[in-house]
Amino acid sequence: MENRTFEEESKAILKGLEKAYEKMVKFKKEKGTPLVVSDNGKVKLIPSKDILPRTVYMT
Repeated sequence: MENRTFEEESKAILKGLEKAYEKMVKFKKEKGTPLVVSDNGKVKLIPSKDILPRTVYMT
């Protein structure tokens, strides 16, 4: 196992999250199903055509 710094680990985790998001968007668009999100405790459905293709996670 590598000895990576906290910053290196954080970057690797964020990169994985971004890749997972892209895969989820591709799946949702192929199936034509909405993305379900919570906005201030309210459930919202985002139509697959309106889902942004990429997102950026910040620390």
